Amino acid sequence: MRYLPKSDAERQSMLREIGSSSIDDLFSSIPAEYRLARDLDIPRQMGESEIVDFFKKAAAQNANGYVSFLGAGAYRHYRPVVIDALVQRGEFLTSYTPYQPEITQGTLQAIFEFQTMICELTGMDIANASMYDGSTGAAEAVMMAVRVTGRSGALVAKTVHPEYREVLATYAQHQNIDKQVLAYGEDGRVDLKALDAALTDQSACVLVQSPNFFGVVEDIPAIAEIAHKKGALLIVSIAEAVSLGAVRPPREADIVSMESQSFGVALSYGGPYCGVIAAKEKYLRQMPGRLAGQTVDKDGTRGFVLTLSTREQHIRREKATSNICTNQALVALMATIFMSVYGKEGIRELALHNLAKAQYASQVLSQNGAKLLFAGTPRFHEFVLLTDEPTDTINTRLLDDKIIGGLSLQRFYPELGNASLWCATELTTREQIDQTAKLLAGSHSTQPTLVHA
Repeated sequence: MRYLPKSDAERQSMLREIGSSSIDDLFSSIPAEYRLARDLDIPRQMGESEIVDFFKKAAAQNANGYVSFLGAGAYRHYRPVVIDALVQRGEFLTSYTPYQPEITQGTLQAIFEFQTMICELTGMDIANASMYDGSTGAAEAVMMAVRVTGRSGALVAKTVHPEYREVLATYAQHQNIDKQVLAYGEDGRVDLKALDAALTDQSACVLVQSPNFFGVVEDIPAIAEIAHKKGALLIVSIAEAVSLGAVRPPREADIVSMESQSFGVALSYGGPYCGVIAAKEKYLRQMPGRLAGQTVDKDGTRGFVLTLSTREQHIRREKATSNICTNQALVALMATIFMSVYGKEGIRELALHNLAKAQYASQVLSQNGAKLLFAGTPRFHEFVLLTDEPTDTINTRLLDDKIIGGLSLQRFYPELGNASLWCATELTTREQIDQTAKLLAGSHSTQPTLVHA
């Protein structure tokens, strides 16, 4: 009765109301040979205590207590307990699209505060209510640039997250967008000479990521100067939001796309996450998705409403700025609470903590059987190591000590050989780093041969 609230008497009452004598009457139009005439072949029902016990036993089979050095767009950060306490309130957890501002002021205000904080973080003028994630945000930003410029070409740095580039390829294949990949140099950054040579009068935008997939901070002012000289827009994708506590915001960009998972959103096996698009105000009318605005009512009291566009306009595919017509309101609320709890100084301290951990890890690990690639270039909390042994071999050995090593780059960047991407955050302890360094000591470093495409 707890999960099937209708009693037999209530079911009979409903059947009488619609003129049927039994449930079977409702399915009489379906030929008998297609109807199931037996009970479902499923385990018997369980009592609540049995169900709880079942899931406890299932959870005990999970691998716990592992140290992880994985990053690559999904990052382990501490989540303040206040986040779940607030987002699970019924007012937020069960609310839907805030079309009626009279009864959804709380949700609208939360969206507005999210947009405001994102603008302050990124150095942009406007931000939307959120996108599905960082990858779709980057793809939407490219399509936005195509609409703004009336051009069809997109230059995409090879140092942009490979999976972001795959999502963009899916979006672009039926949008008549000519996508070209930009090589990186020996410093792990976009090759500026290659960028200058590749730009044409049909280039709508340049898409870069900073910190990029190697953890390296790109030279955004230099890239912006080259792009703008040719009339192209600059899009900066940010996969690690915490970096903005230490890395200078990309103010020279025209559009910023960001993944805000690091702001209080659990890893959750890859989602749901929360993407962002922010931009210069002059591009407001081409902003995809939803925006919440601040206004006053007839009595002069502050209030919040959805503004500029409606979901119904976005559904009309041929006239749409985007066919993502919703937003990740609940996940964006997690990020909003996170930013409110930490504040400006807190996010800066968190970023510096991450920076210090990664600096120590890169030094210690590269002294014991691995070579640090792109060592002379500024980076945040990710770095690339090169070893004699294949990454998979090393990671298999590390797993015996409950350590999850770096991500093999062989699949995405075969020219880097036995290179792997490592990440250290505030949750990575010095003891864990030292222990991993000892286990890596058996490998011998090699000098990389970079092949630039």
